[in-house]
Amino acid sequence: MSSNITENSDFYFNEEGLMVLTEAYHLERGYCCGNGCLHCPFDYKAVPEPRKTYLQNEKKKALSTGVNFK
Repeated sequence: MSSNITENSDFYFNEEGLMVLTEAYHLERGYCCGNGCLHCPFDYKAVPEPRKTYLQNEKKKALSTGVNFK
């Protein structure tokens, strides 16, 4: 993975000014880091319970209602 990350393709800043890593960044990295990232494409594999189940349920709920998961 390249050590340089690019705004908008690898990350963006949310309304609170925090850097949010994109799904594309995570896919290029290739694994779940366990931090419960918003755009984790790995189903929160390395996130400890009970947070893992909570995040999975919130993501499913958001997808079923068409609301952005945050």
